[in-house]
Amino acid sequence: MNDDGEDGWTFIETLIVIGIVLILTSSVGVMAVRYLDKARSAAARSQIETYSLALDSYCLDCGKYPTPEQGLAALWDKPHLEPIPGGWSGPYLNKPVNKDPWGNAYEYAVPGPDGLPFGIRSMGADGIQGGEGNGKDVASWE
Repeated sequence: MNDDGEDGWTFIETLIVIGIVLILTSSVGVMAVRYLDKARSAAARSQIETYSLALDSYCLDCGKYPTPEQGLAALWDKPHLEPIPGGWSGPYLNKPVNKDPWGNAYEYAVPGPDGLPFGIRSMGADGIQGGEGNGKDVASWE
């Protein structure tokens, strides 16, 4: 034992401190994953809204929305598939169409559901229609 009052930690005390730090770190990690899922859903919703605005601008210039075959890519590059739009004055986006935050392609349909002129949907984390939690679809008509 030291006479100068500088006693160190025992091995057991060190293990207890490391255990407490690991417990706190793991709880923070679980919370971060929950927020990451919410952030991905919010990003998908934001991208869908951006694509919807760009599609409306496209329609104003060209007189109709891109066909399903032309797809959302028509917002960045002038379509080469028939019918080729004469009034195209794009690009209508700041960058090419991305995949959704989960790495899947956006689904684009003309006409859209419920009588809407178009529909854009991300299938969520699971990549299949429907789902719950982070697998829930994010759609322009919801």
